[in-house]
Amino acid sequence: MDANLEPILQEGKLIRQVNALIVAHLRDNNLNQAASAVGSATMTPLNTEAPPNRLLELVAKGLSVERDEVAKGTPSSGLFAGAVPAGHASVPVPTNVIDFSETQDMKGSSKSFPKHESRHVSEHKNVARCARFSPDGRFIATGSTDTSIKLFEVSKIKQMMLADARDGPVRPVIRTFYDHSQPINDLDFHPQSPLLISGAKDCTIKFFDYSKSVARRAYRIIQDTHNVRSVSFHPSGEFLLAGTDHPIPHLYDVNTFQCYLSANAQELNAKAAINQVRYSCTGGVYVTASKDGSIRIWDGATAQCVRPIIGAHGLNEATSACFTKDQRFVLSCGKDSTVKLWEVGTGRLVKQYTGAVHTQLRCQAVFNESEDFILSVDESSNEVVVWDTLTAEKVSWWPSNHIGAPRWLEHSPTEAAFVSCGNDRSVRFWKEIL
Repeated sequence: MDANLEPILQEGKLIRQVNALIVAHLRDNNLNQAASAVGSATMTPLNTEAPPNRLLELVAKGLSVERDEVAKGTPSSGLFAGAVPAGHASVPVPTNVIDFSETQDMKGSSKSFPKHESRHVSEHKNVARCARFSPDGRFIATGSTDTSIKLFEVSKIKQMMLADARDGPVRPVIRTFYDHSQPINDLDFHPQSPLLISGAKDCTIKFFDYSKSVARRAYRIIQDTHNVRSVSFHPSGEFLLAGTDHPIPHLYDVNTFQCYLSANAQELNAKAAINQVRYSCTGGVYVTASKDGSIRIWDGATAQCVRPIIGAHGLNEATSACFTKDQRFVLSCGKDSTVKLWEVGTGRLVKQYTGAVHTQLRCQAVFNESEDFILSVDESSNEVVVWDTLTAEKVSWWPSNHIGAPRWLEHSPTEAAFVSCGNDRSVRFWKEIL
C-alpha cells in the first residue's frame, strides 16, 4: 500500500471505532435517543459491541498520559500528528502537473490539440449512458439504459481501427455483464484487482470479476437505499463512495459493506441529489457535484465536508467534478453551459471555460492525460469541444459523429485517446492521428 494512504486509512478506522464507542456508551447508559441520533448521523449500528465503560476507561487513560507529559515538560505527540489536515492530503505534488494558479490573460498562447480519428466500436440495445477507463488504460467499460455493461480491451479497439487489419473481424468487446434491473448510471475499476463496480437506478452497487471469461453476473452486491448515481473507488481499493439521490455521499467499507455518512451532515443543509462523486488520486479528499448546482469537497479521512462551493453553477445542476493530479484544483461542469476550475484550498474560481452549450444532459468535462486540455460537449452543435486549460481558449471543435449529442466523455488516463457514448446507443473510440 502507498505509504501516503496509510495514515488516511488508519485515521478513518479510528474515527469509526470512536463512533462505535460513543454509541455503545450512550446506549448502555439508557440514553437511547442520543444513541440513535449519533448512530444515524454516523451510520453506526445501535447494536455495536463494546466492553462496559470502555469509553470512560480510554478517556481516563488518555487524560492521565497527557497530565504526565505536561508535568515532564514533554510536548504532546498529538494523536493525529502527520494525518491529513482538513481539506488537504499530505501527498507529494507530482512533478509533471500544470500550474493552474496562473490567472493572467494568456490569450494567443494556446496550444494546438492534436487531430483525432474516431470509430464506432459497439452499441448497446438502448442509450449508452456512461463510460470509464481502467487506471492502466487497458480497458473501457460502458453502461446502458438496457441494463447491460460492456467491457472493451483497448488494444483490440486499436487493432480494429487499423486500415490493413488482415486477421478478419476484431471483436473489442471481451465481456458483457447482465445483472441490473434498471439503467446503469456509473462505473469504476478497482485500482489493483480485475474488478468492476456499477451503480444503477435499482439502488444497487454490483461487483464484477472480469478475470473470469464465463462470469456474467455480479459476485457481490451492495444494496443501497437510493438510486445510485455515481461510484468511485478509494485508491487503496478498501473503500468506495456512492453518490445517490440522498444529499450526502455514502462511504462503504468494501470488506464489510458497512456504510458511513459524514459526521457534520446535519450542518450542511444539503438537500439535493448527487450527480457525481470522485476521489482524488491519493484518496485524501473527494468531491461531489449536486443537482442544486453545488460542489462540495470532503476530507477523505473524516468524511467531513471541508469546502462547500454553494451555487457553483448557479441554480443549474452540477453534472460532473474531478480533481487535478495534484489535488489543488477541481474541474466542474454544469447545466449552465459552463466548465469551471476551482481552487480547493480557498474555493476560489480560477478559470471559466465557455462557448459550449450543455443544458439538458449529464454532461462531463474531463482533462486529457496531460491536463493541458479540457474536453466537453456542445449539445446545440453536436460537437466535442476542447479548451486550452491555461488560457481557457477554445482550440478545437469537432463533429461528434453521434446521432444527437454524446451523453458522456471519458479520457484515457495514460494516452491521447477518449471514448464517447450517447442516446444513439453507440460507443465511439477516439485516438490521436500519428
